Amino acid sequence: MVWLVVLALAQTALFVAVWRTAVHTELGQWLDTVALTGNRIGQDRIDGPVNHILNAMSVAALLAATAVIGFIALIRGRVALAVTATLLILGASLTTQALKYGLARPDLGIDPQRIFAGNSLPSGHTTVAASFAVALVLVLPPTVRVLGAYVGVAYAAAVGVATLSAGWHRPSDAIAAYLVVGVWAALGGLVLLITQRERVTADSGDAHRLAAVVLGAGSALVVVACGLALAWLADGPRVAPTEMARRPLLIGYAGGAAGIAGTMGVVMALVLVSVHRLVPRNAG
Repeated sequence: MVWLVVLALAQTALFVAVWRTAVHTELGQWLDTVALTGNRIGQDRIDGPVNHILNAMSVAALLAATAVIGFIALIRGRVALAVTATLLILGASLTTQALKYGLARPDLGIDPQRIFAGNSLPSGHTTVAASFAVALVLVLPPTVRVLGAYVGVAYAAAVGVATLSAGWHRPSDAIAAYLVVGVWAALGGLVLLITQRERVTADSGDAHRLAAVVLGAGSALVVVACGLALAWLADGPRVAPTEMARRPLLIGYAGGAAGIAGTMGVVMALVLVSVHRLVPRNAG
């Protein structure tokens, strides 16, 4: 159980670091704004898919998805898992809303066009998508868990990038949302271990180490690419994003999208590498 506590604390610390850097420093706000301004490049070609992804997340669809996740756990005879998965979705979403309205975004003169919109970190849409993806991996049987993880990463990452492409959120908003979900996944894992530790034994045959390593290593490389893009921008002239040329805007946007996708992949890899201990096959 100690490793889950460490994992929750580590992701909480990363959340604070992202928030402090992206929101409370001039460089962080500038990089975020460059990425957000870069969304206008090729926007006409992707407006349709982006709108489809975001508009599909209606209240009815969210309730239906939560019900399906709970139903999968129940038909497997896992009542505690159904409750935990539902609490993960609700808890992550409520935490995101509390943080969004509780945290302040100082006006550092970087993005005057959006300063009156207030704080937007973390992203609510991204939190919901990521929490669904993680909860689905928890409730799926081992035989299809890896497929669910990869599909979940693709879906949650697509939603995160879509919020950037639509101009709704900055990259840090989506990244922070994934970390909120990661913290709740670790807390949910603690609940699962406590409620079933007397009745189950983890089967190493259900571990998905190779899939988790591939997903984690690939996602880490994508995050590194994001870091390189941001470092290149930070090393150049710091002009107003609205006055920047196409190339630096494209690099900022691509780097932000890479950071979004890579972070989601790392969070899911951490879930995938440990889920066989949290949800063993041979439940009592």
